[in-house]
Amino acid sequence: MQVAQQQAILTIALLAAFADGNNDEREREHIRGLAQSLGQDSGIDLTRLYQDVLFKRVNLASVCMQLSSEAERQFAYEMAVCVCDADGSTCAAEQQFLAELKSCLALNNPTTTLFQQEADSLVAAAQSSVPVFNPQPSEPAARPTVDQAAIDSSILKSAILNGALEILPQTWASVAIIPLQIKMVYNIGQRYGYELDQGHIREFLSTVGVGLTSQYLEQFGRKLVGGLFGKVGGKWGKTLGGAATGMAFSFASTYALGQVAKRYYAGGRQMSAALLQQSFQETLAPAKDLQTKYLPEIQQRASTLNATEIMALVKGK
Repeated sequence: MQVAQQQAILTIALLAAFADGNNDEREREHIRGLAQSLGQDSGIDLTRLYQDVLFKRVNLASVCMQLSSEAERQFAYEMAVCVCDADGSTCAAEQQFLAELKSCLALNNPTTTLFQQEADSLVAAAQSSVPVFNPQPSEPAARPTVDQAAIDSSILKSAILNGALEILPQTWASVAIIPLQIKMVYNIGQRYGYELDQGHIREFLSTVGVGLTSQYLEQFGRKLVGGLFGKVGGKWGKTLGGAATGMAFSFASTYALGQVAKRYYAGGRQMSAALLQQSFQETLAPAKDLQTKYLPEIQQRASTLNATEIMALVKGK
């Protein structure tokens, strides 16, 4: 894939990130920082692209015209769907954007329809797996005795699973990563006696520094500019070997998130936003090194995953 096509796809992904118009300041800062760091690594002026998208100086139809092959157009659309699904089911503005994008890309094939159905099904399953609103008191009546080793084991298991999802060739599999991170935090909170809901957990992720939309942008963006995407079954997708040798971003972020959540709920939710962010960053670096150790297990897990199991995992079965 040439630089012009990479730039076009990244522009479409950024347009998808801002399609709902509801990104708060923290998420915009996550995306801005990603654009700056990714631009330095790729040689593409992503900071300018970010500003052009943010201030609506980009014409979607013109960008789509830069993608000549159907495989590239399909891949761009799939990335956009994943980004729009990052914070839950797509809103009306995002649905309108995706419909316009689909038209501009001239996509009207069974592959596009099937992908949309698979991604939407995962999002719907995620909405039902963790309470959207929990009317019960969030503070535990008494501090329970917790098996720390069991929590550490569950965090590692979640990190390996999300690392495996990231390297699967099917793009839609990445839609499951954030719901599984939310479920992991939910389960950790429950172990310490807290009854949580999705709103609280999403706020916790954002405070810690795990952006929802920006997390998908980083996954796709780094692999796209790193050349880890290639033709898989006649379409653009992640090559299992290539992606596995790159940075398994989702393993590290999931592992660090789990460890910070454990400290936060074990300590009675007393950590400040600044301390949460510091703890996450301090844990993220060794988590990236830890990913190398567990790479064989991540690859093995990826080789056994299928759509049915991924759906069941998101549902919590």
